[in-house]
Amino acid sequence: MKETAVLLIDCPDRKGLVARVASLLYERGANILHADQHQDHELGLFFMRVEFALNGHDGQPFDLTGFQQAFAPLAEELSMRWNLVSAVQRQRVALFCSQYLHCMADLLHRWHTDELACEIPVIISNHREVEPLASFYGIPFEHVTVTAATRTEAEARQLGLLARHKIDLVVLARYMQILSPEFVARFPAAIINVHHSFLPAFTGARPYHAAHNRGVKLIGATSHYVTEVLDDGPIIEQDVARISHRDQVEDLVARGRDLERVVLARAVRWHLDRRILCYGNKTVVFD
Repeated sequence: MKETAVLLIDCPDRKGLVARVASLLYERGANILHADQHQDHELGLFFMRVEFALNGHDGQPFDLTGFQQAFAPLAEELSMRWNLVSAVQRQRVALFCSQYLHCMADLLHRWHTDELACEIPVIISNHREVEPLASFYGIPFEHVTVTAATRTEAEARQLGLLARHKIDLVVLARYMQILSPEFVARFPAAIINVHHSFLPAFTGARPYHAAHNRGVKLIGATSHYVTEVLDDGPIIEQDVARISHRDQVEDLVARGRDLERVVLARAVRWHLDRRILCYGNKTVVFD
C-alpha cells in the first residue's frame, strides 16, 4: 500500500505554475517523490501530476486537509481544476465481461499478485462462463442477463450493484453490450473499455474480420474511456502487431487477444495510479 498522495492539475498555461505549486508543497512540509507536467501549446493548457509522501521531509505526518485548504485559494486564482487524493485507500473496481475471458483472467491474475492496487468487490456478466473464475479468486459474481427488451431493467440492477459496492471504476473486460447514456453519465471518465482494434479504424463488433478483408499489415487494440458515442471516448493506450497476407481471421483474433490483455491492464493500472487527465476527447498519461 502506497503511503503517498497525488495532486492532479489542469489549467490555462502561464509562467511560474510549477514554482507556485512546488513552493506551496515545500512550505507545507511535503516530500515530493515524482512530478511530471505537459503543456498543450495550441490550446494554451497546462497539466501537472505531483506525487508526494504522506510523511513530510521533516518526518512528520503530512496534513492533507490543511494542504487542501491552503491550496484552494491558489487554485482559484490560477483557474485550476484539481484533484488531491491519498493512495492509502484503494479504489473499488467492478469488472464486467461477457463470454471472452482472456482479459478478465489477466486482470484477476495481476490483481492477485498486487500489480493492480485496488479492491474488486464484484464481477458482473451477462453470461455464466466467468463464474468459476470469480469463484477461484473469491470474488462475488452477479449474473445479469441483458436483452433488447430487458436492457433498462438490467442496467438498473447493475447500477444498484455498483452503488451497493461503492464502486469507483468500472472495467469492461470484453463486455459485449452497449451501455446507455444514462449509465455512462453515472461514471464520467471512470469506465474503461478495451476495443479489439486500433481505433479509430474498424469500430464495431467484428473489427478483425474487417481488418482481414481490408488486407491491413498491422492490427491493434485500444483501451479508452467510455462515452455516449460508441468506441469514441478518450484513448488511454494502444498497441499493434505486424501481420501478413498469410494470416487468417483466426490468427488475427489470437494475436489480437494478447494485445487486448496488455493495453487494458496498462490503462487500468494508470487509472489506479492516477496518471491520467482527460481534456476534450484526449488524455494526458503522465510518466
